[in-house]
Amino acid sequence: PDVTLEQDLSRRDLTINSIAIEAINTPATSGFSVEFNVNDDFSLDRSQLVDPYDGLRDLDAKVLRHVSDAFAEDPVRILRLARFAARFSDFTVAPETMALMRHMVQNGEVDALVSERVWQEIATGLMCDKPSRMFEVLRECGALQRLLPELDRLWGVPQRAEYHPEIDTGVHAMMVLDMSARLDCNLAIRYACLCHDFGKGTTPVDMLPRHIGHEDRSVKLLREVSTRLRVPVECKELAEVVAREHGNIHRSGEFSAAAIVRLLERCDAFRKPARFAEVLLACECDARGRLGFEDTAYPQRQRLLQSLQAAQTVTAEIAINNIATEALNTPARSENASKNEALEAKTPSGKQIGEMMHAARVKAVQTRLQDFR
Repeated sequence: PDVTLEQDLSRRDLTINSIAIEAINTPATSGFSVEFNVNDDFSLDRSQLVDPYDGLRDLDAKVLRHVSDAFAEDPVRILRLARFAARFSDFTVAPETMALMRHMVQNGEVDALVSERVWQEIATGLMCDKPSRMFEVLRECGALQRLLPELDRLWGVPQRAEYHPEIDTGVHAMMVLDMSARLDCNLAIRYACLCHDFGKGTTPVDMLPRHIGHEDRSVKLLREVSTRLRVPVECKELAEVVAREHGNIHRSGEFSAAAIVRLLERCDAFRKPARFAEVLLACECDARGRLGFEDTAYPQRQRLLQSLQAAQTVTAEIAINNIATEALNTPARSENASKNEALEAKTPSGKQIGEMMHAARVKAVQTRLQDFR
């Protein structure tokens, strides 16, 4: 062949990915085969390996290092390396590799990345065991500021220490994200955790460390990010609900039954109960993603799930039957009026049915909440 094995390996991104094993030509089977020699401890006999760029050394030292300057030809490799850092969180990035990535960013290489590919790498990184490492690496080389400035600007923004002992908003965002991995959350929940506090990065300086109204600002910013990166609809919609309502959900332990039903309605919990359960799990990640609160219980989640379950027992049929019963028990307007006329006079409109269902749901939730006192 025109390209040698060593030349082919030199085009790989990282040294740990540039290790090969020679195949044995077996004409009898018209193909190639690979035979592994295994040591007594079941480890691979390294003498078989072709390792011209010391990938084994970097594996042992747990270092992510680029193979050659060919790394700079494809800016996606910056994202791939950051993703590897999230997957192998105990690996470090070689100083010369970090310097090369910074140079690529300064030259505008990441500005030309295709949105779909950026999302693909971010989504894969989000599902790693330590997703915060991906964003830490991207931030260190300057790529985060180009790709996700909404996230990058959170570092250095203070929060009230009595609620956030970690103080720094960027640190909090990473703690929440890692909590979502610890709780084995799906991609949509992890994306919601990533975006939930974007608005804190735009809080006026004279308002700090308070962040009044950051929820609405977060929704606006994450919509822009979701559009720019072409994020799947299910991820975008869940993130919007979490960003808008996470403060109310945290405070819901103090809510009356009526306030809880309004919260359920705003979250579209009656039509999408499974998504609401995901919203609550994201909020638990937010509450526990704080310094010293990692193992603290989050009773709001169970309280709201029980409230939804109680409210779901109310149906339109039940509401209509309640109205009909009320009509039949109402005295006739005249001696000649029949029960049918009384019932017809009380035939509810759609709006009235909705109001009756709301009232019945409040009553059902009120009854259920007695179990939490």
